[in-house]
Amino acid sequence: MRLTLIVLALAYVLSQFFRAFLAVLANPLQTDIGASASELSEASGYWFLAFALMQLPVGWALDTLGPKRTTAVLMAFGAGGGSIVFSIATDPWQIQLAMAMIGIGCSPVLMASLYIIGRSFPPTSFATIGAFILGIGSLGNIGAAYPMTFLVETFGWRESIGMIGSITISIALVCYIVVKDPPKITNSEKGSILTLLRMRAIWFILPLVLVNYAASGGLRGFWIGPYFTDIFDATAAQVGTVTTVMAIAMIAGNFFYGPLDRIFGTRKWVIFCGNFTGASLCLLLYLFGGTGFWTTATIIAGIGFFGASFPVLIAHGRSFFPDHLMGRGVTLMNLFGMGGVGLMQNFSARIYNAKLVEATAPINAYNAIFLVFCVSILIGLTIYLFSEDRTN
Repeated sequence: MRLTLIVLALAYVLSQFFRAFLAVLANPLQTDIGASASELSEASGYWFLAFALMQLPVGWALDTLGPKRTTAVLMAFGAGGGSIVFSIATDPWQIQLAMAMIGIGCSPVLMASLYIIGRSFPPTSFATIGAFILGIGSLGNIGAAYPMTFLVETFGWRESIGMIGSITISIALVCYIVVKDPPKITNSEKGSILTLLRMRAIWFILPLVLVNYAASGGLRGFWIGPYFTDIFDATAAQVGTVTTVMAIAMIAGNFFYGPLDRIFGTRKWVIFCGNFTGASLCLLLYLFGGTGFWTTATIIAGIGFFGASFPVLIAHGRSFFPDHLMGRGVTLMNLFGMGGVGLMQNFSARIYNAKLVEATAPINAYNAIFLVFCVSILIGLTIYLFSEDRTN
């Protein structure tokens, strides 16, 4: 299964790229097709919402069809086709449609990896191996920063997205050739997503999953670009630099969280402390963002670092799922995680527009978004306090 996980990690690099590349395309898209910041935030949100809504059919497909066909088909037609639509777009709604298509195409990649890890490796290794896949895949986050800026400045944004679309279709083909499905479980037990939702143990985990990634995913996925452009008058190269710094912090965070549940013998308090720190940094960004370019960049990098607890949260939820519902279990968690970012991106676009009308300075519109990020994480943590810790 090692080669299978390597290929899926490569596919996940593209998934991470696609959720973050809009941050460096804000200026050219605003100039060429008249897309506003709120329209592009909504486009980013549609990626996450489409990704999230696909988790239920993806969970069924993983349990019945297997990771191989599920990943290859959706990636080729969704992400590959969406890239083509993006590259020929002439109107903001076409960008939004393309992002939704790409979200559908990326929806099975990480879950296919976690499904194989859950089925083929010891449960105690789940968080560590999952974090490793996330860390490797997060190289796409870096690719969506300065390297994407360089590509766009060298070839143009249409040509760059067209090239990436061709690479996406090629990797989908490699997935179909190389990925191996784990043996099917012959189990007389039945169940569905409703079986999982009736488990009281996950009621206290899912609310935090819903908001855990909203701040780091929302900032890196879009808001970091226009924020530094509007507040610090940053150039395209400077936006590429700060997005790269945040991307590196997010990768480091994945590797940081990976072994902590085994080191400290707890998942609950690793997750709680990390997310509380992330919420505190959102508050710092609200209070002191805009006071200095690198001060702000450092705070945002910290939000990315401590917001990387998703693999440990998945492991916490996975510990309650029966093996024959593994696919549907991990995709349920992912539905809440990515759906939360999608909802927050659309909600934050509306907050931004409302505050921009009444605010005397643009930073007030951004600060309102950061405060919402902080409060939402704190609410999720309050509910999570009642969850049952489990490390097996």
